[in-house]
Amino acid sequence: MGRPEKPVNRTVPARAKLADFLRERKARSGQTYEQMSQEVNGIPSKATFERAASGNSVPSQETVLAFIATTSTSKEMTVAALSSAINRGQELWIRARRDTRAPYYVPSAPDPDLISTRADLLRDLRRQHVWAGYPTPGEMERMSEIGVLPSSSTRRVIKGEMLPVDLRQTIAFLKACYVVSPADLEPWLAAVDRAHADAEAKRLKALQETLARTKQKTAAIPLKLSSHESTDVDMAA
Repeated sequence: MGRPEKPVNRTVPARAKLADFLRERKARSGQTYEQMSQEVNGIPSKATFERAASGNSVPSQETVLAFIATTSTSKEMTVAALSSAINRGQELWIRARRDTRAPYYVPSAPDPDLISTRADLLRDLRRQHVWAGYPTPGEMERMSEIGVLPSSSTRRVIKGEMLPVDLRQTIAFLKACYVVSPADLEPWLAAVDRAHADAEAKRLKALQETLARTKQKTAAIPLKLSSHESTDVDMAA
């Protein structure tokens, strides 16, 4: 019989909940970490599985998915049951990453229905990024099609320096922040339309105001005759 596991590190509650979830799955499956690792040909390793369930750090998403797969019981052999376990693991993993890595607190996922301007859009894209567990620009680039979401552009969006350059990049950014289903994407795309329409309306209004001021200044300038015209006027008098 192996040594008993050390207690879960509860310094970060969200990280501890993920560890509890993984340990419960391992206990139900009746497997050791060594057996789990053998089932996936040593990747992840026994040590990696142990660390994932320790609460000391947040494991990679790939490790969490492998942990769930190797601890699946006969009751989870249906697609629905396994999907439920994966979704739960993903939810706990994102929470653990958010509470461990996010530079500021976001109390809830942003509501795209409240977005009206480009400033709103940029703010809420950044909040969604935090809510998704603060994935790195490199991770987000690897989750997207080649060339669509370069890490240099993503880094500037995360810093609040720019919006994604086009709709395709916006969708890639959102998907890399786990806004994936059409139902979840739809309100974001509507928000993008509103934000750009607002910016265009403001641009046209500013242009109209500039033209109006130019006309007013032109009308206020007195008509000055050339010296030749002035001489002709005097002779006619």
